[in-house]
Amino acid sequence: MTAEATKAPPTKARKKTTPRPTPTLAERKALQEALEEELIRWTPEQVVEKHLMPFTSARNIREKCYKRKLYYHNDGGRITFTPGDLRKNAELGAVAPFTVAA
Repeated sequence: MTAEATKAPPTKARKKTTPRPTPTLAERKALQEALEEELIRWTPEQVVEKHLMPFTSARNIREKCYKRKLYYHNDGGRITFTPGDLRKNAELGAVAPFTVAA
């Protein structure tokens, strides 16, 4: 082998990294609660029981879901709602104010 072949290749200089600040216990708990809230799923019965939507029966909710008039998840053939679905459904019922021409 020649001296050229046995030389080590040049190494790249590493970028200087700044350490991330460690979150406090309160910040960790808040993050954990936020994640758990987004992972919650409610059945139509739970939605009616907790008054999360303006419907009085789970049957009405299911029928609207079958007709695809509401946002929902079809998990394994079962209708469930996430907080995001409930937000989207609340926006569906929003009515814009009427503006009067001057």
